[in-house]
Amino acid sequence: MAGKTILRMACAATLLLAALASATLHSQQKMDNYDRDRARAILRDAYDNVKKHYYDTKFHGLDIDARFHEYDQKIADASSLSQSFGLIAGFLDGLNDSHTFFTPPARPYRMDYGYRLQMYGNDCFVTRVRPGTDAESKVHPGDQVLGYNKFNVTREDFWKMSYYFNSLAPQRGSMLEIRDPSGQSRQLTIDAKVRELKKVLDLTGQDGGGDLWDLIRQQENSDHVVRQRWVDAGDVMIWKMPEFYVEDREVDRIFNDARKHKTLILDLRGNPGGAVVTLDRMLGNLFDRDLKIADRVGRKEMKPEIAKTRGGDIFTGQLIVLVDSISASCAELFPRIIQLEHRGTVIGDRTAGAVMEARHYSGSQGADTKIFYGFSITDADLTMKDGKSLEHTGVTPDEIVLPTAQDLVTGKDPVLARAIELAGHKVDPVAAGKMFPFEWLSN
Repeated sequence: MAGKTILRMACAATLLLAALASATLHSQQKMDNYDRDRARAILRDAYDNVKKHYYDTKFHGLDIDARFHEYDQKIADASSLSQSFGLIAGFLDGLNDSHTFFTPPARPYRMDYGYRLQMYGNDCFVTRVRPGTDAESKVHPGDQVLGYNKFNVTREDFWKMSYYFNSLAPQRGSMLEIRDPSGQSRQLTIDAKVRELKKVLDLTGQDGGGDLWDLIRQQENSDHVVRQRWVDAGDVMIWKMPEFYVEDREVDRIFNDARKHKTLILDLRGNPGGAVVTLDRMLGNLFDRDLKIADRVGRKEMKPEIAKTRGGDIFTGQLIVLVDSISASCAELFPRIIQLEHRGTVIGDRTAGAVMEARHYSGSQGADTKIFYGFSITDADLTMKDGKSLEHTGVTPDEIVLPTAQDLVTGKDPVLARAIELAGHKVDPVAAGKMFPFEWLSN
């Protein structure tokens, strides 16, 4: 990563990745010697980066050398490339660190399962279904997911299942055991929508720049979906913040608008984190003094992270922060600081518990034709004002408000409705659910 960035993942039991890696072997293409050598080289690269950069030189008591040799042998015996990617991820997962993980090479296809899942409390629900997919006629918002590809769905393991089946080994179909809001249970298989992509991209521009411009358009589409959005509702401003990647001047501009209102509702639900410099600027717009965010613990002595105040140009009104199980990293540090400094109210669901500081290290193989991959490696743990880390713990809201299955069916947003009530107004939860329409990324 460029500069100081807090990346985006939570952690669970190491054994799950190994189980996932072996569970789908029957659906994977056999691996040849070339792919095997490539996978072993990536594992070596992962090992080297951990040895060189990981913040804890004792690796939490893990024998990292023995683990490398163990997983190298497992890859030598692997039957598919997807299984080997799962093993590389499993090697890193032994550190039990939310921000140390493997980003595999891109695949020459794009999978769209047609639905979105989310944990609310300890239960998993279908939250969105994409029109025009196989899922449209089979599942609906409000369906509770009891099993996913033959695994029980728990809050602790949810991210790992998502990581495996979305990044490491995308599947052409998914098996769900669901219970609908009426209490009826059933098992079903949903076919993914598959878009075949070019296996080799020309990024030199010698093809007329077509491949390069396609990548630029994809990035522009992604940027549009995660743009900052806000609604002015009388003396209340509601800011939907999808991620912590915002230029300082844009942060200042939004807060200057907020200063015209009595209350700011900051919606960090679904926000996986981002750049700590954005976190600094956010806090600098809320406090009239410099504020220590956290102390860093790393290989060597490190300076604490300090947010510099904007002085008189700050928002001094009522602050309400919304979080959920996806809120991670910076989207956890921010509400916890608000709690510790008694600056506002946090409502929603307990956050992800994925709060470390990491850097991204890129890797590649090949000469004229290359494959690209990468690793996120934690370089610092973060200890807050109360002497505690949020890693594996998360932030417990001041007021826990969770949508019910029926709320998801009818499109209600009881969390935002409650926040507006705390600001002194009433809004129908259905109307609250329509304030920030969900947008699918183009497939």
